[in-house]
Amino acid sequence: MHTEAEIARASAAWIWFPRDSEHERSALQLVRYPARFGGGVRGSQIASELDAAAVLDQAIARTRAWGEERLVVWTNAADNPDLEDELRRRGAVHDDTLTVFARPVPGDPIAVPEGRAAQVVQTLQDVRDVDVVNVAVWDQAPLDEGGLRTEFAEVAADAAAGTGARVLARIDGSPASTGGCTIVDGFVRLWGAATMPRFRGRGAYRAVLAERLRVGAERGARTALVKGRVETSAPILARCGFTAYGEDRSYVLAV
Repeated sequence: MHTEAEIARASAAWIWFPRDSEHERSALQLVRYPARFGGGVRGSQIASELDAAAVLDQAIARTRAWGEERLVVWTNAADNPDLEDELRRRGAVHDDTLTVFARPVPGDPIAVPEGRAAQVVQTLQDVRDVDVVNVAVWDQAPLDEGGLRTEFAEVAADAAAGTGARVLARIDGSPASTGGCTIVDGFVRLWGAATMPRFRGRGAYRAVLAERLRVGAERGARTALVKGRVETSAPILARCGFTAYGEDRSYVLAV
């Protein structure tokens, strides 16, 4: 397994660029999300010799230039400078907290209830079912047929390259839970986990988690890295052998 310092660096380096997003790197990394994901701008990976006020001024100016009115800033212990006090001073609202977790791969097996299993996404119908879960849980717009086929092509390319996978669990034939994983520098990053409300508490999330760890081990990962919401997945991850290594916190600022 990686060291604590390596885990901290890997966590700080982890960022998502949605398909069709725009991004710019200055004092921090800014990503303009497409309308399908609610729009707005996300900022993270703060690294600058400027003070907090100047960094935030730059981020606000870029957000407005993009025509957006909502800036979400993710903060963590690696930031320089720390923006949290300045964000609060300007009226930003603390919106979410993620616990950074890691555990060895493969490590101890995940206890999955009998009859529950997840599979690697391999077909266009699998992608449709993943989208059903994501739309319900993340309140995002559904993919049209072209978007589904583009998503399927990306999933297939990641699988062929051995760089990642999407996983799906069904209960009684209905899509129940999903999640993705990406292999980077010996880590398997676990992301996008979502479970349909009516299927929660029935083992689907654990099945998706176990399958992603299996995929990571198969593809040479030594450490699983995941960021779990403190109100939902974090307690499950702790019970599944993950150790906490810090927090990421988000603040929402109307600009």
